[in-house]
Amino acid sequence: MANTEYKYCPRCAAQLNLEERFGKMRPVCPACGWIHFVDPKVAAAVLVIQDGFVLLVRRANEPFRGLWTLPAGFINGGEDPAQAAERECLEETGLSVRVTRVYDIVPGREHPRGADFVIVYRAEVLGGELKPDDDADAVEWFDGSRLPPLAFLATQKVLKSFYG
Repeated sequence: MANTEYKYCPRCAAQLNLEERFGKMRPVCPACGWIHFVDPKVAAAVLVIQDGFVLLVRRANEPFRGLWTLPAGFINGGEDPAQAAERECLEETGLSVRVTRVYDIVPGREHPRGADFVIVYRAEVLGGELKPDDDADAVEWFDGSRLPPLAFLATQKVLKSFYG
């Protein structure tokens, strides 16, 4: 599927053509030769387990409003992915965490605004006050045998692999 985000060349302003380049249809500038390559969107998440309970947030926004997910969000350009995971957890849960290791990398965009990859880190709580914020309207610890309805395939895959 060709990306039609660009209609005009950002270098010289010529109208772009869709042409097959490097095995895909891509916007190409007929004047200067610029080719638009879509960069993947990458998100970072934390898997925080305490005493067998997992930290989850309930989504306040679409997609999947009202369903539960790992604390997560997009990585900003130039941002360290582990720091992005820690930042997102603080923004959504009120808890400061420290990433301890990579747990999994889950590929696959499941909706148009979603991530192409989710880097999931194990993390431990350093402090803070548990309270929902940002794009979460609730935050809770759940027993792995009694999980709520889950959003996102990455969350489902990770929790299935962790709890079996």
